[in-house]
Amino acid sequence: MSLKNDAIPSSEAFDVIHQSLTSDPKEQEQAIKQGGAVFAFTLKNGNTTDSWHIDLKKSGTVGKGLVTADGTKAQVTLQLSDADFKKLIEGKGNAQQMFMSGKLKVKGDVMKATKLDPILKRAQSSPQAKAKL
Repeated sequence: MSLKNDAIPSSEAFDVIHQSLTSDPKEQEQAIKQGGAVFAFTLKNGNTTDSWHIDLKKSGTVGKGLVTADGTKAQVTLQLSDADFKKLIEGKGNAQQMFMSGKLKVKGDVMKATKLDPILKRAQSSPQAKAKL
């Protein structure tokens, strides 16, 4: 089941992140230890808005929506455009600069948002990312 929304091209990254997390149980466990929270993303492209979550609190998985399958709400929600998310996941954008310029909005625990960076970097370097991103 693909997590991609065709109207939001960068959303393909959620499939890559999911594969990266679930392909190695040790990596998944490490990501949960590092993240310790549920992170949600709301992306917008034109008139289309959609949301995904990365559960780094319990399951180490990625899914659609702001809430996990077991009903856990995100502790941090990041809102940004499709283009800015693409820059972020490709390593061409700086989250702190995006936040300061208003391109990235964070709801919830801003300090927890900083724990997401190593997980995104790990996904960027995965073989799946090299093929797709």
